[in-house]
Amino acid sequence: MNILLLGSGGREHALANALAKSPRLTRLFVAPGNPGMATVAELVSLDTADHAAVVNFCRLMKVELVVIGPEAPLVAGIVDDLAAAGIKAFGPSKAAAQLEGSKGFTKDLCRDFNIPTAAYERFAAAEPAKAYIRKRGAPIVVKADGLAAGKGVIVAMGLAEAEAAIDMIFGGAFGSAGAEVVVEDFLEGEEASFFALCDGERALAFASAQDHKRVGDGDTGPNTGGMGAYSPAPVMTPEITARVMREIIDPTLRGMKARGAPYKGVLFAGLMIGPKGPQLIEFNARFGDPETQVMLPRVEDDLLGLLLASAEGKLPEKPVSLSSQTALTIVYAANGYPDAPERGSEIRNLDRTAALKNVTMTHAGTKLDGGRLLANGGRVLNVTAMGDNVAVAQARAYEAIGQIDWPGGFYRKDIGWRAVQKNSF
Repeated sequence: MNILLLGSGGREHALANALAKSPRLTRLFVAPGNPGMATVAELVSLDTADHAAVVNFCRLMKVELVVIGPEAPLVAGIVDDLAAAGIKAFGPSKAAAQLEGSKGFTKDLCRDFNIPTAAYERFAAAEPAKAYIRKRGAPIVVKADGLAAGKGVIVAMGLAEAEAAIDMIFGGAFGSAGAEVVVEDFLEGEEASFFALCDGERALAFASAQDHKRVGDGDTGPNTGGMGAYSPAPVMTPEITARVMREIIDPTLRGMKARGAPYKGVLFAGLMIGPKGPQLIEFNARFGDPETQVMLPRVEDDLLGLLLASAEGKLPEKPVSLSSQTALTIVYAANGYPDAPERGSEIRNLDRTAALKNVTMTHAGTKLDGGRLLANGGRVLNVTAMGDNVAVAQARAYEAIGQIDWPGGFYRKDIGWRAVQKNSF
């Protein structure tokens, strides 16, 4: 099969690595890709926002399946445009992608189908939102309704902070994504990321992970897209996983079908596991980053076969086969990230890391300048290691990332600390 993968980050590099192992694969194209992917795929200069160009490329190169990495093309309806051209795609339709594209849509779905989540209200103006906040008290969570590049959620510990968040969002900080806000109660517990493959009718549990959002050691500093992760998530026991499938994932599929928008693709549930059991924080309509980098190395099945089955509405009955080992990834970010990452610094000695056993390196924000590899983004590299437990995986990952010569970057020194501290697995 000829496959086209859309995206350019660490998530897409991890997907490319996994897809390249499939016995079904003939050619793997990635648009636009990054320098690291060139070892496993053919990079294509293609504007993924130009859906007609994507369709034309698929026809020209006889692409049989398109795998969409980031959320923006999904919310923009690329799956619908590919389907209209008779081209299969892994990912939800525009209507189904509202699960990520509109937080209000998702909260209303939870209300209508009894999916456990925080109490909430939706607002289109600042003053009613502030009145609700004063009534509910703090801590409280304020969210821009639409896509805000992972920055549209403010966990306000006090009323003044919450009201300032309302003013910021309605003041245009997130553009059209902030035309409406969702205000919801603060949930307490342990966060986890859970992923299920869906084919419109049913869901198949995939894998779990926990990530580190804060930029600094000890989970300090501003939120980021993620500074590291590990899989599996210790909190996702078989009992909790069964509850998530029964109480959150399955009702969501039923609800989306009832609304005329059956969900296909991967459903990424951000969860809070607390005294009331699992509760939904939010849905994403695609694989996570950096969760993908730690989940896919554990998958022992043919990933291409699973993604194709999802697109065709034919997911298998048998569970996904996962390694019992733990995977842990560390994000190497450019100095200044997340506020103002510095671009253009040279990265050396990647070959030393790539040569290590049980270690995988994926590129995110990199570019080539002649023979030099340069930083070209905020999160630039991921170093992932496998081990019999989280402590072994952690030690391997840090040994590996220490081989890289890049004064222009930094990474957290404590990825996986909670799991190591608990000695959970």
